[in-house]
Amino acid sequence: MFERLFPRRKSQRTPLPQPNAQLALGALLVRVAFADRNYQATEIGQIDRILAQTFNLKPIAAAKLRATCEALERDAPDTPEFARILREEVDYAHRLALGDAMWSVALADGNSDEREEIQLLAIETALGLTDLDIEDLRKKATGTL
Repeated sequence: MFERLFPRRKSQRTPLPQPNAQLALGALLVRVAFADRNYQATEIGQIDRILAQTFNLKPIAAAKLRATCEALERDAPDTPEFARILREEVDYAHRLALGDAMWSVALADGNSDEREEIQLLAIETALGLTDLDIEDLRKKATGTL
């Protein structure tokens, strides 16, 4: 009886694309912003700016990419898999710049949160950054350099 009243609908979910460097970076930026469980507009704006600058996108395209990255971050590989994609496709100097960008997302809301810092450390380590470079990124971002 309930089947006729409330028929099951097939999922209309669009399959997620395979992660590439753009999507992996965006998903990791989103992961950093989500780490404190407080995803704010300032963080979203910072992610959009980073994606626009990094990949030469217009604001609308960057926002669409971020939205895809949000879905990917929820349903796709863990941090090491995203980082592996970036390690394979991005040279060390640019991965170091990605670490700097991730710090800018973590601090976009004006707060330094331990959960975000833990997530950043995991990402930076998975990206293959050296301990010295990781410490320098943290000091630079927090103004303790």
